[in-house]
Formats: sequence, C-alpha cells, structure tokens
Amino acid sequence: MLREIADRTQAPTVVMVPGMDGTALLFYRQVPLLARRFSVAAYPLPDDPDLDMDGLVADLDGLIRETASSRVILCGESFGGALAMSYALAHPDSLAGLVVINSFPRVRDRLRLRLAPLALRLVPWGTMTLVRRFTESRLHSPHVNREDLAEFHERAKAIGREGYIRRLEILADYDIRDRLGEITVPTLLLAADHDQLVDSVDEARFMAERIPDAEMRVLEGYGHVCLINHDLDLLDYVAPWCDRVAGDQAPRPKTLPE
Repeated sequence: MLREIADRTQAPTVVMVPGMDGTALLFYRQVPLLARRFSVAAYPLPDDPDLDMDGLVADLDGLIRETASSRVILCGESFGGALAMSYALAHPDSLAGLVVINSFPRVRDRLRLRLAPLALRLVPWGTMTLVRRFTESRLHSPHVNREDLAEFHERAKAIGREGYIRRLEILADYDIRDRLGEITVPTLLLAADHDQLVDSVDEARFMAERIPDAEMRVLEGYGHVCLINHDLDLLDYVAPWCDRVAGDQAPRPKTLPE
C-alpha cells in the first residue's frame, strides 16, 4: 500500500484521509505545506470492493498505530471526512483532534447515490476522464488555474474503479446525524462556500451545532475540490486551531459564521 509520509521529529502527526478518489495523490500540494509544522501521513483508501465503513475504519486504525506513537490529528476531505468522523466515534482515544473538510453526516440525494454504482458498472471506466472534465465547474473552485486542473486530471488517472464504486455504496447507507454528539475530540469543520457538489457550509453548520467541541471556518471563494488550489494553505487554518486546542482543554464556545 502506497503511503506518503513527511516526517518531522517530535512534531504532532496529521493523518490525511482522501475523498472519493481514494488515492491520497491529490494531497500533493498540502503535504509539504503541513509538513512545515507537523509530521504528515497520507492514507490511500484500499481499492477493495468488499470493505464496508467498519473495514475502512479498521484499516485506517492500522495505519495510525503504525505511523504514530501518540494521538494524531485526523484530517478528512469529503468522503474522507465521513470516514474520519466514523473513526472518531470508534477510536476517540487515538485522536488529538479532527479536521473535516467539505463533508457531511449524511448524503442528502440518496436516490442518485444508489443509481450511480449501477451506472458506473455499465460504462467503460476510461470514460470517467471525460466525465471529470465535463463536470469541472461543479468540482473545482471558480479561480482554479490551468496548472492545478492539469495536475488534478493527471493524478485522477490512478483512481481505482472497484474502490470508487464501493465508496458510493457505503455512502448510500451512511448516516451519523444522531451520533454527532458522541464525537468528543476537538473538531475543526472547514466548508467551501462555492461548493456545488455538497452544501458544505450548511452541512458544516449542522455538524458544528451538534459536535460538542467544534469550530467552523468558511473557505471563501473555493469549491469542493479545493486542496489542489495554488493559493490555499491548509496550515493557515489547522495551525491556529491546533494551538487553541493545545492551550485550552476546557470546552469552548462554537464558532459559527454570521
């Protein structure tokens, strides 16, 4: 299994969990930026048609135990945010914090989600390259540049069919709305206000109101696939929040956008 690790001695460890792509290759811009402050491990999701959410949580737990000797900060994007929150519910003692980016406690459009795996099994997988180009305006930030898009499309070629379809199937049954109050670790919710794939701001606000120790920040001007953007530095959001978490163990009021 491919594991991309940027190591800094004695630094806290951030484990990054990818979205539907599953490759962790789209963290290429953020890993070196976060590595200025943290040790960073990027976790590729198994391209396995048999794993359910519990299986992914168990696999992620194996990586965390292998990578870090102390509690980690788990950072998940989109589907990775759903997995990260599921992990936080199962293994809270392994986490120092949770960062959730453009994610959700449940996918609202259940019918489309159930039809998507059927459609993907009927068409050649190679057509997904054209689909991603056709849906660029929904996936990316309005100001994304050509270099960012070219790198995205090149790395997206590594997305595996079986794992991608399986993740869609997992989301069809995923719903932790009633368990958000059980997430006890400090949580940072980041939501892009130009996200046309997920109502990220509304979803983040919903979660922030229910997770006991949560902060919410809006990524202004960004779309769903925002971590590839040349002008987004995740460290600008994670480092100040991490300092607050480390310096304040008492419950904090939630920070919500006006």
